[in-house]
Amino acid sequence: MTVGNSQVRSKEPFAWGPVWPWRLFWIWAVIGAQSFGGGSATLYLIRREAVERHGWLTDDDFSRYWGICQIEPGINILGLVSLIGWRLAGAPGALLSVCGLLLPSAGITVGLTSMYASVREVPVVRAAIAGVVPATVGLGLLLAFTMVRPLLRSARSDGRASTLVAVMLLLVSTIVAARARTPLPAILWCAGAVSAVAQWQLEPRQRPPR
Repeated sequence: MTVGNSQVRSKEPFAWGPVWPWRLFWIWAVIGAQSFGGGSATLYLIRREAVERHGWLTDDDFSRYWGICQIEPGINILGLVSLIGWRLAGAPGALLSVCGLLLPSAGITVGLTSMYASVREVPVVRAAIAGVVPATVGLGLLLAFTMVRPLLRSARSDGRASTLVAVMLLLVSTIVAARARTPLPAILWCAGAVSAVAQWQLEPRQRPPR
């Protein structure tokens, strides 16, 4: 969704030394074991590790990688983890990152599902599950804020026109997704096309005179 030439530069990869594939497996396995609450909670944990804790990606990198994963088929979070793993440790890093994220969460899901079948009608259990939903929504809102902020900051650095286009894309795509039955890929591809056209139109104005 970013319009214009982003002023945020990626950090030099591997400046901290090599990241071993099995270390990635362990980090993603820990996230997989904590990823309760659905995709928003898992994505929040991934961003915290990759951007804030280890500094593998900048905010701009993370938003760009997530954008790539939105326009490809399949499970977006697995695509994101594989992209990060590939960047840090090549093909072994991508493979072990995906395995690390999947294995603990799959095992926990199977165990909890079998337990839930026997206690799903207990009032305390039903109340506890109902309480998880607001917390998940809160995590989703926090994640949305942390991802939108660098995009708008980057657009603002490119000028008012870029900021206006970014805000309009944000609002219109939200309204269309909420009110219309437009397929999600159509919304994403249209937003990308509008951003590309806007960049093409604004680039001559942003180029310094000779």
